[in-house]
Amino acid sequence: QVQLVESGGGLVQAGGSLRLSCAASGSIFRLNVMGWYRQAPGKERELVARITSGGTTNTADSVKGRFTISRDNAKNTVYLRMNSLKPEDTAVYFCYYNSGRDYWGQGTQVTVSS
Repeated sequence: QVQLVESGGGLVQAGGSLRLSCAASGSIFRLNVMGWYRQAPGKERELVARITSGGTTNTADSVKGRFTISRDNAKNTVYLRMNSLKPEDTAVYFCYYNSGRDYWGQGTQVTVSS
């Protein structure tokens, strides 16, 4: 089992920044993928960004140039730096871990006011 604990969500004005963190604990495998998905009201959950334990990243086109994903393997923690936030970034952001099985965090609310 893997437990994911997220932090860093909140309310911010458009153009502002936030940083999300997600710490994984439990049965962590050295080779894994961690990342962030988001789900806005009435919409499906979508990939925001993910990063492998080797540092390879995938980022959604909608956030490229504004969001940056990174990780600290020693701390089993993934970060999402979100700059130039827009109202359409408002969603619940879920941390994700996979090393053969998916695990999800409880979600953290990000609200961007116009």
